[in-house]
Amino acid sequence: MKKFSIILLSLFLFSLQGACKPSNESNKTAEEIAQKEQIPVQTKPVNGLKTAYFASGCFWCVEAVYESVAGVKEAISGYSGGKLQNPTYKNHGDHAEAVEVIYNPAVVSFSQLVDVYFGSQNITQVNGQGPDRGTPYRSIIFYQNEDEKRIIDEKVAELNKNLEGDKVAAQILPFQKFWDAEKYHQNYEKNNPDNPYIQNVSIPRLNRFKEKFPELLKKSETH
Repeated sequence: MKKFSIILLSLFLFSLQGACKPSNESNKTAEEIAQKEQIPVQTKPVNGLKTAYFASGCFWCVEAVYESVAGVKEAISGYSGGKLQNPTYKNHGDHAEAVEVIYNPAVVSFSQLVDVYFGSQNITQVNGQGPDRGTPYRSIIFYQNEDEKRIIDEKVAELNKNLEGDKVAAQILPFQKFWDAEKYHQNYEKNNPDNPYIQNVSIPRLNRFKEKFPELLKKSETH
């Protein structure tokens, strides 16, 4: 829970960003293997806009990152990656905090959105990002078709070439369903700029991303 994270922040534990190593494929549970073997659900474009789905820690942070990207109309916080029906913030079961990214493929490609994904997180941290630890904060990158999976797999392979020891920790899963989070979670960073968590975690994470990918930002985000 983020209230607990804020307490941790006050003790400066948010600086502890290491993580245990990801499990080997041989250690995957039968449920995890079955999840990977599901047939991906393909969403239909609406007015030329497509959707993509990502999870990497707190959805407040991820939403803010994607909404700064040129070609992204909106990023919606929610839950995905699990089985529980109608998840809520108090009980989202086995789902991870995730975002639905609504984007214009004529402006930004899925491949670029994947670059944003890996470029805005600690790619080797397992089950969390920064001070947010546990399966609700695990990193998952969802694909809706084989082309998207190929793009993801190629980028992961390239990233892993340059890593020593730990490897990319994100799960790569076929998209099934996305559940919108409660209204007060939407645009949380913009609406709550003085929140201690936003000040100490979300804004620094967003700023690190902006410094890394200035060419992908909306014009309003470059000033």
